[in-house]
Amino acid sequence: MLGGRMDKRLIGSARGRHAGPRFTLPGGRRERLIAGGVAGALVAGLATWIWWPEAELDPRARIYTEATACLLTPAVGVTDSQAAPVWAGMQQASLVTRGKVQFLEVDGPQTAENAKTFLATLAGGECDLILTAGEAPNAALAGAAATYPNAQFVLVGRGSPQGNVSVVEAQRPDQVKSQVEARVTAVLKAAAGE
Repeated sequence: MLGGRMDKRLIGSARGRHAGPRFTLPGGRRERLIAGGVAGALVAGLATWIWWPEAELDPRARIYTEATACLLTPAVGVTDSQAAPVWAGMQQASLVTRGKVQFLEVDGPQTAENAKTFLATLAGGECDLILTAGEAPNAALAGAAATYPNAQFVLVGRGSPQGNVSVVEAQRPDQVKSQVEARVTAVLKAAAGE
């Protein structure tokens, strides 16, 4: 044992008396680090999913019923002087009933014949009540209401009631608004089953 050499018989005894084979995971150190990182990411993802707060409904979201009232207006839409109070009354009725309200403008020539096409669109749609305001929409309704016997109409302006058409002849905008609101509210509540 001179010169720093060690006897081969003594090399094994330096580990200890009961030294056996050591347990190691398969693969090298790099593979073990990757596997540990993936496992950690999975645990973190699972913990995030479990403790993530529940989604709440948007407090501004409004849930509507299936009931719908529709308005046929001249080309300028709800800014028309005859259509504006009608639209205001419809919107108020929508707030009370949670029913939907919508409007359709008569595009193109402002004639009864052209407006009949747009009236047919509303009558064939999902409108529980159809209102008309303005010269061309009212003229179209007066000439075509009998074509749609299952539809309910309200003509706002001068006109004569028919089987499925009622008339709002109020002169002042506030009167028009309140009468339209009352009629639309009643129809939307009935259509929603209330």
